[in-house]
Amino acid sequence: MYVCVCNAVTERHIGKAVENGASTLRDLRQQLGVAGECGRCATCARDCLRNALAERAQTPAPAGLFSTLSLAAEAA
Repeated sequence: MYVCVCNAVTERHIGKAVENGASTLRDLRQQLGVAGECGRCATCARDCLRNALAERAQTPAPAGLFSTLSLAAEAA
């Protein structure tokens, strides 16, 4: 679904931005231009952002990430 028509941003784009570290509407504005023109998409974009962050929190991290972090902690 299109969230920001002005910049052709979809829910999928917002999900990818979250995967790349976006966690606020300001991050989405900087990365995707969301709510940078008319602003009518701000509420929907914020809702999509919250949903994407919630999904990300429920998804377990890849196994390699924990072993990499453990090795880095041991080396320090």
